[in-house]
Amino acid sequence: MKSFTALKDDNGKRLDKYMAKVCPGLPATLLYKYLRLKRIKVNGAKAKGDMRLVEGDIIDAYINDEFFVPDKTKYDFLSASDRLNIVYEDENIIIADKPQGLLSHPDDKEFCDTLIGRIKKYLYKKGEYSPEKSGSFTPALANRIDRNTGGLVLAAKTAAALKILCEKIKDRQIEKRYLAVVHGVPKEKSAVLQAYLEKNEAKNKVYLSDKKTENNRTIKTKYRVISEKNGLSLLEIELLTGRTHQIRAHMASIGLPLLGDGKYGRLAEDKKLGYNKQALYSYKVTFNFTTDAGILNYLNGKSFTEDRVYFAEQLFGVIIEKI
Repeated sequence: MKSFTALKDDNGKRLDKYMAKVCPGLPATLLYKYLRLKRIKVNGAKAKGDMRLVEGDIIDAYINDEFFVPDKTKYDFLSASDRLNIVYEDENIIIADKPQGLLSHPDDKEFCDTLIGRIKKYLYKKGEYSPEKSGSFTPALANRIDRNTGGLVLAAKTAAALKILCEKIKDRQIEKRYLAVVHGVPKEKSAVLQAYLEKNEAKNKVYLSDKKTENNRTIKTKYRVISEKNGLSLLEIELLTGRTHQIRAHMASIGLPLLGDGKYGRLAEDKKLGYNKQALYSYKVTFNFTTDAGILNYLNGKSFTEDRVYFAEQLFGVIIEKI
């Protein structure tokens, strides 16, 4: 017999789902049979598979030890690289600097070496994350950026932190600033652009219009010019809405495509300059909570910056931390 205690992250979890995790060798048919035979109890009483657990519940399992042997399958994230640039970390969150070229999440071509894979591996090696542990929360990203965009990404180490981060991002209470290098010089040194965006899923590309339709969505992009040099401009950009490829498509639509952008820009000529990834970087995150943030209230008013944005330094000699 083994006993388990439901943890905070187990609140609301179905008993059958919980048992499948802590007892991976037990076939589903036996699981439900043992529930009927009272060989799996919660707080000493008979329980059904669809029962919702509450933190502190005691689960007693009168099951042979062989079924508790964890699956020996190697965890995919252990194949991820150890390279991980952490800008900030505490008991609830991690702010990581994702390099250009690295996926945020797995796709159909790359499953192991992704940003979330590297974070899982890092926490696993620290002993803060264990897939084998009952009730262990799986670290997750609260936001993501394109593969060829670099910069700061928020990750949660607990279920409570993930919920809060996602809510605050949705409510625009976490401000993200980007740096971009564009071809050309804007007529206005700062402006708020507005257009209507429609995504073509098949082509993974967006199209902009100046007219509202049933199928497009409003986008607003704020920019200011930081520096100009050799027909290029370094911009600081703030997303007032967050849509797929918004910055890249919006700047291209006004004749200022991003340097190195293969989808909306001039990649053939940019490659000759040594740029085959869009010069776009999420360089600053600021927590501006206007409503209660629970366990993350201590972050309110804090900003975190990645000051080593190489294209800004190489092309313009700009030190980001002084912007």
